[in-house]
Amino acid sequence: MTAEITLSAPDTDEILRYMGMPPEKADDATRSLAVQCGQQLLSVAAPRWCGQIFELSFEAGGVRLDGGLLLGGLELKAHLDGCTRAMVFCATLGADADALIRRAQYTDMTQALALDCAAGALVEQLCDRIEGYIHTQYPGLHSPYRYSPGYGDLPLGVQCALLDLLDAHRLIGLSATDSCILTPRKSVTAILGLSDSPAPAHRRSCVLCPNTGNCQLRKSGGHCGI
Repeated sequence: MTAEITLSAPDTDEILRYMGMPPEKADDATRSLAVQCGQQLLSVAAPRWCGQIFELSFEAGGVRLDGGLLLGGLELKAHLDGCTRAMVFCATLGADADALIRRAQYTDMTQALALDCAAGALVEQLCDRIEGYIHTQYPGLHSPYRYSPGYGDLPLGVQCALLDLLDAHRLIGLSATDSCILTPRKSVTAILGLSDSPAPAHRRSCVLCPNTGNCQLRKSGGHCGI
């Protein structure tokens, strides 16, 4: 599955939170930098994504996709409880986003930081819009928040297997290094559970998010909106 996704300039407050700056405390210069970098990223981003829906079976060691791949980890298994299927997808802003950030690192590290944070906000917007598209195609289904390799006890190493499963290199030019770091860097792989019943409220909160202890948004007084 794939479809064209159009992005808009990332939310300035979101960029500031990624920078570790509570939006209400940002001075005019910092806010202006965030706006400028958001617009720069948008001008070079080439959003692409691909995904596939899999039936799920629950095993002692994790969750198995009907294609045969085992997603190991008890936290993911608990997270997907009640879901019969999952959309596995990957998305990228493209190589030009990486190149823009890399050039700034040689000339202005503050700008490079803002660009990197703007890219993070733009990737999240891309994932939100993909999730919205999926739910327009499958009305009546519900989801807990999306889950990515490296969260909780789901190993980062499964990322490479997911890319192979989705044929991501051929479809959208997304690959991974030997250490399973995505290239282009401003990319993501994600697992979105699909259930006939709404996810309990606590499954869409910071309380049980596997990243809660390391979340930079919470440290700066914000949240991701789940």
